[in-house]
Amino acid sequence: MKKKFLTFAIVVASTIGISAQNSQQDSINNPNYQVNTAQRILNGNINTKGVTVGGYGELTYNRKENSNAELDVQRLVLLFGYKFDDRTQFITEVEFEHVNEVYVEQAFLQYSVSDNVNLRAGLMLVPMGIINEYHEPTTFNGVERPSIDGSIIPTTWRELGVGVSGRYNEASLRYQAYLFNGFSSTTSDGNGNITGGNIGGSNGLRGGRQKGAKSTMNNVNFSGKLDYYGVPGLRLGLSGYAGRTQSPADVEDIDGADVGLAMIGLDARYAYQRFTARGQFIHGSLSDTEAYNNATGSKLGSALQGYYLEAAYNLLPQNKRQQLFGFVRFEDFDTQASVDGTLAKDLSYDRQEWTFGLSYKIAPGAVVKGDYQIKDNAVAGYKSVGQLNFGIGVWF
Repeated sequence: MKKKFLTFAIVVASTIGISAQNSQQDSINNPNYQVNTAQRILNGNINTKGVTVGGYGELTYNRKENSNAELDVQRLVLLFGYKFDDRTQFITEVEFEHVNEVYVEQAFLQYSVSDNVNLRAGLMLVPMGIINEYHEPTTFNGVERPSIDGSIIPTTWRELGVGVSGRYNEASLRYQAYLFNGFSSTTSDGNGNITGGNIGGSNGLRGGRQKGAKSTMNNVNFSGKLDYYGVPGLRLGLSGYAGRTQSPADVEDIDGADVGLAMIGLDARYAYQRFTARGQFIHGSLSDTEAYNNATGSKLGSALQGYYLEAAYNLLPQNKRQQLFGFVRFEDFDTQASVDGTLAKDLSYDRQEWTFGLSYKIAPGAVVKGDYQIKDNAVAGYKSVGQLNFGIGVWF
């Protein structure tokens, strides 16, 4: 794994060393100017008081080798923003997944103390990696989001909290710092007995997301991120998260009811003329996992780790309004990068994926995608599985 991290570090260092100049691509492709749905309002794009409506959506076709195809309205997200005055704004996103599942993805109030300091409170995205904050379908290549951002981070990761954000253009830095409730780790019968675990195994921390729905909280967690955009065309990110998971009040004093978590993320995005690249490395270290696994019967690893590297090139002339990006992405991630106690590593959780495809941006905010994925793991003799994907995405 050290070699894998070294490879990632070399690529990032090489990217920094490239002689760069401002890309003439639109803001969606230039990482120095990339924003997400909420930031379109918060960055001052709305000049008058009142309500703003927007949204994004994805329709997908997936066919795994030797399986029937699945067609899905994967998500439709509606954005509603209200600007009370020049300093006070409210943002909310309501998400419909697979037609019949409804979630609130964001709902927070922001008050701008100054140009560089903004106070926030509510349901917010945890700033970790790239996709968790920038997951609108026109902002990334591939029909599906990178698998690391589903199993390790896990996207879309949002929780209730308070914090501060802002930017210092003089230093080319954007910062975020929040206090959140954390993952829910265990369930109980209400009589002081642990009945199961929400995290562990193949999906790592994903099952523990509380998403602002009657969230329990007995431990405060810290999340922060710094983004540097001082080199034209390049954006570097450093993310951190630390705290403990949450458990019901009647079992919180039982050994193994919750676990400690520290996570660090490094990411890089680069754009030069028709070429773009991005990379990401995530490592999560967990404590007290042996006691947790004994109490819940889960297979939670003591470390989760992964990275991906992606390169893309616009096959159309640079002065064209439309863009056709050919891309390739490699991912390597393991939800049991290490284990504690008597738990044996499950090699099927050590996964690798190649994705090759095209993203055809027929207009700003509208994309048609197609790709092919080769999925593998570290199990001896395992035969790679292929998957064909098509999709359309919009963002307005």
